[in-house]
Amino acid sequence: MSVFVLDTNRKPQNPVHPAKARLLLTEGKAAVFRQFPFTIILKEKVLDVASNPLRIKIDPGSRETGIAVINDDSGEIIFAMELRHRGQQIKNNLESRRAIRRSRRNRKTRYRKPRFDNRTRAEGWLPPSLKSRVHNIETWVNRLCRFCNIQAISMELVRFDMQKIQNPEISGVAYQQGELMGYEVREYLLEKWDRTCAYYR
Repeated sequence: MSVFVLDTNRKPQNPVHPAKARLLLTEGKAAVFRQFPFTIILKEKVLDVASNPLRIKIDPGSRETGIAVINDDSGEIIFAMELRHRGQQIKNNLESRRAIRRSRRNRKTRYRKPRFDNRTRAEGWLPPSLKSRVHNIETWVNRLCRFCNIQAISMELVRFDMQKIQNPEISGVAYQQGELMGYEVREYLLEKWDRTCAYYR
């Protein structure tokens, strides 16, 4: 992976190989600007050289999101990272807060008017766990745009139809008619085990 470079005016330059960045730091021509992503800032003014346009590629996931910066012309990977989300932790914290709030209200108030009818959600509302995921990705994209010349962003949006993979001819109502169609669960299990005890077969 390459090292991001900023000029004296904090404008992004072409990323350099780690060996060249180490040489610039050793010779005192640059200083460390940021530890992660590792970025150096030049101490001397350089001639204006057009920096190569780069692309950010994002592979979103529920627990982790992959982010990569690549050079479209050469296909070289400049920077890659895995971003871990706090969705489950946020969900657990909210559930804990709700339990404490309900417990407190039960202790302090004998009767409290129901107020669920006047609760409205703003248009475009997202659950806090999902909102956190969106903000994390947005923060890192903005951060990378400050350190390199980003000209395009690509996001992988893939949905897998597992039933279609197993049965390519499935369509319409057939999606709702699975293996247990027409069976009660008990009858299905009895027929599966030939109406004998599964432990003593």
